[in-house]
Amino acid sequence: MMTGFDDALRATCAKLAEPGKGILAADESTGTIGKRFQSIGVENVEANRRFWRETLFTAKEVEKYISGVILFEETLYAKSEDGTETLTEILRKKDIVPGIKVDKGATIPVGKDGDGETDTDGMDGLGERCAAFYKAGARFAKWRAVLKIDVEKALPSADAVEANAKSLAKYAKICQENGLVPIVEPEIVPDGKHDVEVSKTVTKNVLTKVFEHLNKENVNLELMVLKPNMVTPGSGNEESEKDDLKVAEYTNEVLLACVPEAVPAILFLSGGQSEDAASRRLNLMHKMQKESDKTFPWTLSYSYGRALQASALKAWSGDNSNAGKAQEAFIEKAKSCSLASLGEL
Repeated sequence: MMTGFDDALRATCAKLAEPGKGILAADESTGTIGKRFQSIGVENVEANRRFWRETLFTAKEVEKYISGVILFEETLYAKSEDGTETLTEILRKKDIVPGIKVDKGATIPVGKDGDGETDTDGMDGLGERCAAFYKAGARFAKWRAVLKIDVEKALPSADAVEANAKSLAKYAKICQENGLVPIVEPEIVPDGKHDVEVSKTVTKNVLTKVFEHLNKENVNLELMVLKPNMVTPGSGNEESEKDDLKVAEYTNEVLLACVPEAVPAILFLSGGQSEDAASRRLNLMHKMQKESDKTFPWTLSYSYGRALQASALKAWSGDNSNAGKAQEAFIEKAKSCSLASLGEL
């Protein structure tokens, strides 16, 4: 599929795929960021949300480790504390690409009643919203599909995988038509006690179906970014934070089997992993690949939310005089992720 935006989309992809850099996912919905604020006793109001995000965006040398930031719609239009510019302008001055969350949550029921499977809402009016977000300065977008594993119920069901793959492909096509690089995010959430072998099988099936539908929609794979989960055991499995070798090995195996070389970048979601595990495993994937004397055909890096923010959020703790400490904690974690994305941690 050719669009009038192809050159600009290619430039955005090149920026997002810069080695040693990744995306900061700062697109938490009002409800989600409220839960994180609650953990440190901070009131979930617009002023606090803006202050927190501006603190991250203005950290010294953030541009050395962050190539793009996914924004919530409120943040896309928010102004800095002094009112002189938007947060989007702050990012662009640092040569960081602003992006935007365009889905409206995994709320559409699919599959059997009672299984809790969903498709993602937000398709109505998506083209018009993408055009407006582009005008406001966004240059890429994100749509999250949510799938869950339940071995006893044989989930995810074929219906749920099919529905979410179709939505991701349709979304990606609409984004490209409106000048936004689509971040395609099929997340298999880590809830459950399943082992890493089950996760491997499911992740492979999901990615295969996603690329099947991306090709059916004639999405240009050179002008998109994949944001998958790592192949991890369920969070209730006793090996969830220990099985690094298998996580790295199986993730590499699945990606090399399923993701076409045309895709410029694979930027992992952290998927509930601890900060240390998310960077440790990314580092190990690169080391394993280097030992095989082969290079990845795509940039393999990070698009983390919690795994970049948790320590910084704790350092801030709602006291604005701690902003400097929060920035230091954020940059320390970003540097660690950057080194991991090069296999140098």
